[in-house]
Amino acid sequence: MQSRLKSAAKLSSTLSGCSASWSSLLIQTTQRSLHNDYRGTTVLSVRKGDQVIIMADGQVTRNSEIIKPNVRKVRSMFDGKVIGGFAGATADAFTLFERLETQLETNSGQLKRAAVELAKLWRLDKYLRKLDATMIVADAKESLTITGNGDVVEPHDGVIAIGSGGPYALAAARALIDLPDYDAKAIADKAMNIAADTCIYTNHNFTFLTLKADSPSS
Repeated sequence: MQSRLKSAAKLSSTLSGCSASWSSLLIQTTQRSLHNDYRGTTVLSVRKGDQVIIMADGQVTRNSEIIKPNVRKVRSMFDGKVIGGFAGATADAFTLFERLETQLETNSGQLKRAAVELAKLWRLDKYLRKLDATMIVADAKESLTITGNGDVVEPHDGVIAIGSGGPYALAAARALIDLPDYDAKAIADKAMNIAADTCIYTNHNFTFLTLKADSPSS
């Protein structure tokens, strides 16, 4: 009798553990599903001549519903010496921008070094690695993409684009980059309009920030 009771208790404990495990898995899956319902944006950075610009649309979409048409996805940091834009969760991106600004202060304004340190923290920190966003940042010397996978990527041609409309904006900007009559702002305007005309998760409500670049891109 005691043996049967022990077996029953062990089975109950096992089923309870499985139930808790499945419940946890279901919650995590549901959270990911809800989070992934928020789709798309387009953020573009163009560096040409003595100017660098980051431009973004304003649309936030969940499934087939436009939640908000005028979200500001660009930000100035470090006393206006660094500009940035993001694709992903707004609250997560703002947290990451704050961490980047802290790294800029720690590393005397060296953007690449600050970006690498942020990428390390983003990937390894238990809290930060849950944050879902991709960032473009730029200063007078360089433009970078930062991701939660630990990537810090500098483009070969001064053009970066992220988000669901990123491929369209990137292709358009690269097609225009060598035209002598187009400066960085004109290229960004044209490329973002093409992306907004093509990507259903991108609208024409653009915001942008610019910096004076130290030297022309090669």
